[in-house]
Amino acid sequence: MLKRLATAALITICSATFACAAPTDDVKKTVDEVVRIVASKEMKQHEQKRRQALKKTISLVFDYSEMAKRSLGKHWNPRTAAEKKQFVDLFASLLENSYASKIESYNNEKIVYLKETVDGDHAEVKSKVITAKRDEFTLDYRMVNQNNKWMAYDVVIEGVSLVSNYRTQFNKIITAQGYPELVKKLQTKTEELKSP
Repeated sequence: MLKRLATAALITICSATFACAAPTDDVKKTVDEVVRIVASKEMKQHEQKRRQALKKTISLVFDYSEMAKRSLGKHWNPRTAAEKKQFVDLFASLLENSYASKIESYNNEKIVYLKETVDGDHAEVKSKVITAKRDEFTLDYRMVNQNNKWMAYDVVIEGVSLVSNYRTQFNKIITAQGYPELVKKLQTKTEELKSP
């Protein structure tokens, strides 16, 4: 009985602790680390090392599996387990490399966190990026609670959802040319983006 009470108390404490962990904190921690890597003089001299560090950091906040699933939409369920794994790996690689290549052109942009909305195990973190020329654009993260950590499953840039955008493109390719052709295109694109 005491053991059961102790376990219940521990679960309650963990839940309470988790409830305090704000999605914005998880996004901010990752973005701050990305900015640190990009601004590092030492990293600038080692492009491969910098790209690897960026990819590792990005993977801490992106739920590639959920993003891949949502991007394939209705074409996800018919896939075999092996196809799903291959697609998630390809999608993760595509996202890491395209995100990293964009971030590498970072030039003292300022990131302002505007608002956070939490609804159960889903959340949205709204932010805006202010460039050195004082241009602004919105950047919002849609997140899901995964094992006591907030993970992004979509990024909305200036009102355009990354996942929806990919879903439209992927659906067009699959409908016109079949799923194997999409895989081939993703493999080619990933190779192109690999080197900094």
